[in-house]
Order: sequence, then C-alpha cells, then structure tokens
Amino acid sequence: MKHREITGSLAERNGRYTAILNLYDEDGKRRQKSIALGIPVKGNKRKAQAQLEELKRAYSLGLPQEGKTGQESQLFADFLRDWLEITAPTIERTTYQSYRGLIAARLDPFFRARGLRLRELEPKHIRELHRSIFADGCGANTVIHYHAVVRKALQYAVKNGLVDGNVADQVDRPKKGKYLAGFYTREELAALFEATKDDSISVVIQLAAYYGLRRSEVLGIRWSAIDDEKGTLSINHKVTEGMVDGRHQIYTEDKLKTKSSFRTLPLIPAVRALLDEQRARQEEYRRLFKKSYCTEYLDYVCTDEMGRLFRPNYITDHFKLLLKQHGLRHIRFHDLRHSCASLLLSQGIPMKQIQEWLGHSTFATTADIYSHLDFNSKLESAQAISDAFAAEPESALAL
Repeated sequence: MKHREITGSLAERNGRYTAILNLYDEDGKRRQKSIALGIPVKGNKRKAQAQLEELKRAYSLGLPQEGKTGQESQLFADFLRDWLEITAPTIERTTYQSYRGLIAARLDPFFRARGLRLRELEPKHIRELHRSIFADGCGANTVIHYHAVVRKALQYAVKNGLVDGNVADQVDRPKKGKYLAGFYTREELAALFEATKDDSISVVIQLAAYYGLRRSEVLGIRWSAIDDEKGTLSINHKVTEGMVDGRHQIYTEDKLKTKSSFRTLPLIPAVRALLDEQRARQEEYRRLFKKSYCTEYLDYVCTDEMGRLFRPNYITDHFKLLLKQHGLRHIRFHDLRHSCASLLLSQGIPMKQIQEWLGHSTFATTADIYSHLDFNSKLESAQAISDAFAAEPESALAL
C-alpha cells in the first residue's frame, strides 16, 4: 500500500511540547495521534520541531519509533501530566478532575522527588508508593485509587511503545475494604428537614433524601422533567463542576453516570408540596430582584436566591456546616442517598426495587453496599432456623 504523506503539528500542554500526527489507516481514514515529547516549551521550539519531523518520517515509512522521541528520558511525573491531558477528551470530566487531583496531591510529588524517568520505573517503586500512602494513615481504598491512575498511564505507555511492560501489573493491589455506608434514621431525617427548612438548600436536601439522588442528579432536576398530570419526575440531567485555569466552572449535561441512572420516578405527595413551595419561592425572588435575577437557569428546580445554580462542592460544604450549626450527627451529603436505601429496606422493599430506585447499574452494586442493612431478611432466616429446630422429629419407621 502506498504510504500517504504524514502531516503534523506541535501543541503545548502543561508547559511541554506534544506532537500531533495525522495518520491514515488501511482504508485511508485519517486519525490523529498525540505523542508527548517531554520537551519544555521555553527555548526549545526548534528541538521539538526536529523531533516532530523525525516522527513524521518514521510514520511515513511505516516504522514508528516512539522510543526516539525523548520520552525514554522524560520524568515519570511529567509523563503523568502529559498523559492526563492527552487522555482528557476520552474520559468523563469528573474522572479527569479526580485523576488531576490525585496526580497533583501525591503522585507528582512522590515520583518527582525521586527523579524517576519513565523507563526507569520498576515494581519496587510502585510498592514504595503504596507504603508511603499507608504510612500517612490512608486506607486500602485510597491506595487502590492511586494505583489505578499509575496503571492506566503505563497502559498508554505500553500501547504506544514507550515502555516494554506495565510494571504496575507486577504489584499486587491491597484488598478493597468493605465500605459501610453512613445513614440517618427516619427520626434524624425529620429533625434535619425541620432544622434546615428555611435554608437555601433545603429543597436540595429533601429531594436527595426522598429519592436517594446523587448530588449531580438532584442539582440537575428541571421543571420540564416533572409531569404533573402523570405524577412523575424524570432523572435525565446533571450538574457538575471542574477547574478551568484555576477557576471553578459549572457544567450542565444530559449525560448521567450509567444508562440505569436515567429513570422516571413517581412524585411523592410530600415532594409535590415541596416543589410547589420552591416554584413560589423562585417566582417571589424573581419579582424581588427583577433585572438582577439570573434568567439562564429558569428551568432548574434547585437555584439560589438570585436564580443561579448551586456549585456541587458548595452543597457538600454547606451541608456539613448546617449539621454542625444545628448539632446534628455528622454524615456526608451523599449519605442521604444511603439513608433513603436504609429506609426502603426497613419497609421491606426488595433489593431489586431499591436498585431501580437508586439507579444502580447492577443488582450486585446495590447488594454489596446495603446487604448489611437488610435486617428483615436476617429475621426471616432466624425464624426459619428456629422453626426447624422446634419441629417434632418424625417417628421412626416401623420395621
């Protein structure tokens, strides 16, 4: 097959050059390939351009040689950051933010302090990372999160011929600890509702508790998703946030965690009343603040006094503050979701129905999180074994 001319350009990512090549498959379809060169931008454009031309020649001949791009001498800490930016378009925004935080918090400082280069990485360094995390008092789940980022980055390196193997695969991850979800009882939820009824996030708290909603889901509820005639509420939108150039940015999108997250739920009578109050409140604020009121989010149920969307992290922080102010037992905002599941279980609702209510993708997820709360099934088992021992033994058969 005749090789088409390979074109390319340089891009700047995290202060370093990345080569962007325009390649073609056997059917002549163009695809782009990003290769982090590991060359600092300042004063090195000519050097980066030379490596770009070398890459173009290699790929034109069908002989890609990523090993000669300079990445074999790149610090692993720099490679991690480059990998994340290259991967960003292919992962969820929240996943990107999570990876970015893990790299900045521990992975970058750990590997940079040791001056380890990509090709110098060995299994012992991964084990040392694990030990350092445990030494700081963190649990197995935290180690697993950091290990996963390193492993994914090295998978990319292997796929692109930058290293021969994934050393993270040669290190055993610690066993994942069993997570015991926190939750409020019915009485504690009633006290919470009463204590926060005049707060701006009261509607957020109650909707999350009644429906077991994720933070992003409750903030994404829109008036257009509520059908008063049918008496339904559709969960089909979310509100998230991320950092862009050091500033918080709110994102709205019709993309939830999984397909099962899209669900239509019945309107609970108490929620109908709550929504009527919220709509009246929004209309009053709009009359009061007139032109100062934000009209961009009129379709959203959960907005502040000025009509603006709440930042998800504000909900988390403010909820924590409210509990402290009112002397209520500390739980996370996400534990309202667990509280909902706990109440459903206490009412004898089958685990399968709870899975559908919460929008879990699999039954196993629901059972893994909440099986320890399913005391009713244990009572049934206890009664069954009690009845078995209490039963009269059958008379011996006559010979």
